Amino acid sequence: MPADPALPPPRDAPSADAAPSDPGVAFDWLDTAHDARLHAGLRRALRPRSASCELLDLASNDYLGLARHPLVTRAAAQAAHRWGAGATGSRLVTGSTELHATLEAELAAFCGFEAALVLSSGYAANLAAVTALTGPGALVVSDAGNHASLIDGCRLSRARKAVVAHADPAAVDAALFAHGGRALTVTDAVFSVDGDAAPLPALAAACRRHGTGLLVDDAHGLGVLGDGGRGAVAAAGLAGAPDTVATVTLSKSLGSQGGAVLGPARVIEHLVNTARTFIFDTGLAPAAAGGALGALRLLRREPERAARTREAAAALYHRLTAAGLAAVRPDAAVVAVRAPSPDAAVRWAADCRAAGLLVGCFRPPSVPDGVSRLRLTARADLTDVQLHTAVRILTATAPRG
Repeated sequence: MPADPALPPPRDAPSADAAPSDPGVAFDWLDTAHDARLHAGLRRALRPRSASCELLDLASNDYLGLARHPLVTRAAAQAAHRWGAGATGSRLVTGSTELHATLEAELAAFCGFEAALVLSSGYAANLAAVTALTGPGALVVSDAGNHASLIDGCRLSRARKAVVAHADPAAVDAALFAHGGRALTVTDAVFSVDGDAAPLPALAAACRRHGTGLLVDDAHGLGVLGDGGRGAVAAAGLAGAPDTVATVTLSKSLGSQGGAVLGPARVIEHLVNTARTFIFDTGLAPAAAGGALGALRLLRREPERAARTREAAAALYHRLTAAGLAAVRPDAAVVAVRAPSPDAAVRWAADCRAAGLLVGCFRPPSVPDGVSRLRLTARADLTDVQLHTAVRILTATAPRG
């Protein structure tokens, strides 16, 4: 039978004697990528800490000093004993417990929102909120300094994207005006690199001029800003507004793990039915939910912890700048100190560690402006002696020239 001219000619099958290709070449490109990172001073590596690390910690996000608080760890242990080590399934199957519902109700009430939805991480909460509240045909307006989780939510949303200048309500207004349809503006409340706060009232006003929603990632505001640590959204008078949604993490001020979306009840109901990182993910482990709930109740009893955190951050800033270092004035708990290069930042952080001080080191691509920094985080439980020690080490190890 003649061959059908409409079909491609058959490929010759490899002979049985053909030498197999080298399976070792499949990931050879990784070596090139590794060398490029090494050359640029951007290689990262895990450094497991021990349970009894004696370094002075100015790197973690444990802003209120609650991760090891006896009441919080006891609440986590009790939850694990009662509910088990894991949630056992997605929230819509077996992963929702009475503990999750209690945490959601108390978190929403504390922050001033109608409802809340707890997810396995703050990252998952941002992906859920952005993707479920936008979609094809919508516009998502994103601050240029937003956290990676908001950026990834925008990428996954299938919506049109407009990345606008950092902390610029006029740029948001212009982007919304040009679109003229359904839209959502997304912003960090406190930006994680320099610790500066977004102009939330002005952003909300821009959104309201166009009838669009505002989504605020309040990960670094909860527990630090607002009355008794109720967050930046509450401090701006936007908590409970029908056009405002907030996301938070349970892993910073509350010393546990997980995330939540806070907003109008109809928004939360929509997420339950449409947000993929909620529907298809295993529920937050009971120990994490119990620890977060214990920390939230402790914060309600001790609201002064929020003010102490802000005071520690301000003290760090003033002492560092008095010592001649290029620190950025903090709006919450994060204090950034500029370094001259990625290599210098890495060496500085390593020298601090060798001297007994643990600090964060931010380099590209974590910093979109290309300026490397040490990132310090204040805590409510830092003493004056510890603050003095931190500044002394930072000054003594600072890059020269």
